[in-house]
Amino acid sequence: MAFILETVVITVGADDVPHIAPYGLIADGAGYILAPFHPSPAIANLTAVPFAVASATDDVRVIAGCVTGRRDWETVPAEEVPGRRLADALAHIELAVEAVEHDEVRPKYRLKVVREVMHRPWLGYNRAQAAVLEGAILSTRLAMLPRDKVEREMAYLTIAIEKTAGPREQEAWAWIADRIAQHYAEPHTALATKDGEASH
Repeated sequence: MAFILETVVITVGADDVPHIAPYGLIADGAGYILAPFHPSPAIANLTAVPFAVASATDDVRVIAGCVTGRRDWETVPAEEVPGRRLADALAHIELAVEAVEHDEVRPKYRLKVVREVMHRPWLGYNRAQAAVLEGAILSTRLAMLPRDKVEREMAYLTIAIEKTAGPREQEAWAWIADRIAQHYAEPHTALATKDGEASH
């Protein structure tokens, strides 16, 4: 199995408007592979501006927010590539597209590391933050997974939220839980799940 780095990736189009989404970057030698599903604004952006910036954050509201339609997070310009990073990033990696493996469902972008920057120390996720990350990924797969599996996993993850969540994690979890509840309440207008977010 490949090592997958869960991070927040920002791409920009020719209009310089950022698209912010959580992705699992697949380790590929000294670089990474980004594999968004069609349709995704990231695909159009990478065609127009073949660069991306991955940000590490301990504010899991960013990840939960992106998969629940909340994308208004502050960004600042990257240092060596056209693009932007999260303003509150703990660290970021600036990436350039080296090659593209085209596919109608899920193209693969091979990315070269241009610059890596550490902004402040990070001690890692606690259990609630990890649960939010798993819940966010789960919420992007609602059209692919049986409802009982989703509900079982959410019930298990809720234990970590109840025991270790702070205000940020509680807010993020509420967004995810509401998204999932809405999906099952409106089965004929199911929420889109393939905008590339939190994808492996």
